[in-house]
Amino acid sequence: MKKETLKKLIDVAAGRIPADLVIKNCKVMNVFSGEITSGDIAVSDGMIAGIGTYEGKETVDAKGRYAAPGLIDSHIHIESSYVSPEEIGRLLVPHGATTIIADPHEIVNVCGLRGLEYMLEAAKGTALDIKYVLPSCVPATPFEHAGAVINAPEMEEPLQIEEILGLGEFMNFPGVIQAEDGVLDKLMAAKNAGKFIDGHGPGIAGKELNAYAAAGILADHECSTVEEMKARLENGMYILMRQGSACHNLRTLLAGVTEQNSRRCLLCSDDRQPKTILHEGHLDNHLRICIEEGLDAMTAVRMATLNAAECFGLKDRGALAPGYRADIVLFDDLKDFHVNRVWIEGRAVAEEGTYLPKICPHEISSVKGSVVVKDFSKEKLKMHLKSDFVHVIEILPGGVVTKKETAQIKLDEKGEFVREAEKDIVKVAVVERHQGTGNVACGFLKGYGIKEGAVALSIAHDSHNIIVVGVSDEEMTFAVEELVRQEGGIVLVKEGEVIERMPLPIAGLMSDQSGEWVDEKLTAIHEKAYSELGICGDVEPVMTLCFMSLAVIPELKLTDMGLFDVTSFSFIPVEA
Repeated sequence: MKKETLKKLIDVAAGRIPADLVIKNCKVMNVFSGEITSGDIAVSDGMIAGIGTYEGKETVDAKGRYAAPGLIDSHIHIESSYVSPEEIGRLLVPHGATTIIADPHEIVNVCGLRGLEYMLEAAKGTALDIKYVLPSCVPATPFEHAGAVINAPEMEEPLQIEEILGLGEFMNFPGVIQAEDGVLDKLMAAKNAGKFIDGHGPGIAGKELNAYAAAGILADHECSTVEEMKARLENGMYILMRQGSACHNLRTLLAGVTEQNSRRCLLCSDDRQPKTILHEGHLDNHLRICIEEGLDAMTAVRMATLNAAECFGLKDRGALAPGYRADIVLFDDLKDFHVNRVWIEGRAVAEEGTYLPKICPHEISSVKGSVVVKDFSKEKLKMHLKSDFVHVIEILPGGVVTKKETAQIKLDEKGEFVREAEKDIVKVAVVERHQGTGNVACGFLKGYGIKEGAVALSIAHDSHNIIVVGVSDEEMTFAVEELVRQEGGIVLVKEGEVIERMPLPIAGLMSDQSGEWVDEKLTAIHEKAYSELGICGDVEPVMTLCFMSLAVIPELKLTDMGLFDVTSFSFIPVEA
């Protein structure tokens, strides 16, 4: 801040000169005192000068609405929305979001630090203040080929970037607990840079949780029970209560929020698809759920503002008080939390659901062309099995956990799988798309329900190779070839024709189109997956398939290197 800016701020606060902007007739939510007071908010050069009675060059009448600090999403993956950083800003700001803490884990697994550079530059094209963390686990596991390897030496330079607040969710929690040498190097890189370390520790308890917390893990968004939540709070960690498109833990965890621990509780999305944003909202939806579950409005708003700012060291925001950023949201009431207007640094950025600034898309050439497949053909899907008794990945309802099953299948005289219509078992394959290894691994999937055609995706957590499932090698081959041709995304085929597609040219993960376009495409994909391909109605056709290669979630998964038993942490043969 320049001296003259400071002088002007003080003069506005003292009432000696008019403010740049005055928002009059507000019910101001003071997250420090817990009180709601009536008054005007005076803004000078993007900062709050004072709350009281003020005059300004520009005035806006709040008409008695509730003024709250701008909302902060404490953990989100932009890539999971399938839209660019500029577009996620357009979608989230009208719902009251002014800051998000984003982990670009997906794109960095595909493009390495080049992907991080793209995300940093693209963030400049939105009014939303996007703060990033540096992905900690690239690749997520050593059991598949990713697009990059980032170890401690590669972390040192990006950790010096101002927009990088810390080290992203440390998914390799066993490595932390076992104090593995390479993991310690990563932790020390963050500590030496003075940056925090975010957590990801599902199911950890007892001395293992002590070890994880002792390493300096700041927060965890993976709690699914009140018991897990309490244990982490007792170990000094913040709890990020998640309500996303895939995982819904908020209502459960709200039962564990008390007057004593609420200041250590935050709100986050983790993943938030356009459909969810457009039809349910963002953190405004979290606030509605908090009220429905009996939490008072001030505590709920504090969790989405001041708590998050304090957790992540954002000392300039999170409250409506003199000297703080003028990130301001007007709510009609404290039950439905309908957002009337939003200001970021004193600039009007949204009104009644409309994003006001011009969108400035960043050039995407640096992250296009990420689908690099070597020597793929139908022959790569041949399995040459010697036994008809095989291991099968069985989809369990309502989640991404699978069951390790065995089944008897039909083989032809060459040892190739023959699909039987009465059995819900189909071939699934993962095709490496980063390093040109030519790797293709095949297995069997039960419970997906596909009866016609094939589905191929370039979204397959966490390394995002191509995953394809279908009723025949011909359909699967055609789907993969079409996916490569469109540079990634989602393809549905039937009888040698593409029946629906959604290109994702940004790293094979994100669209360069609007959130509404993505929503329409995903809706059409889901409808045709059910009506034309016969996929089970209780299976989410895209989300379910994209987690079938994540080799850290039990019990059986498929990567480009083979069939992986998560329970034994080892590769196993397809033949049982």
